[in-house]
Amino acid sequence: MKVQGEFVWHHHPDTDEVFIVISGVLDIEFEDGKVTLQAGEMFVVPKGVKHKPVAKAECQILLVEPEGVVNTGDSQSTLTAQNDVWI
Repeated sequence: MKVQGEFVWHHHPDTDEVFIVISGVLDIEFEDGKVTLQAGEMFVVPKGVKHKPVAKAECQILLVEPEGVVNTGDSQSTLTAQNDVWI
């Protein structure tokens, strides 16, 4: 997917979430810091950990998570996507 801007703070209580950056730069903010990912890097956010992805410029990522996981986790917002829609 392509992302740009700030996402919402959220967590996934039942699953880890894997971010793989294809191009661009992605920050994943946490309550106690952040990790910055460049193209070719990946990071696993453990289940239950509150986080907020941020891309200052367009960033292409591969997101790996089980079928049925809501993109905004425990938070509902205008960014909550319809689940399991293939684009």
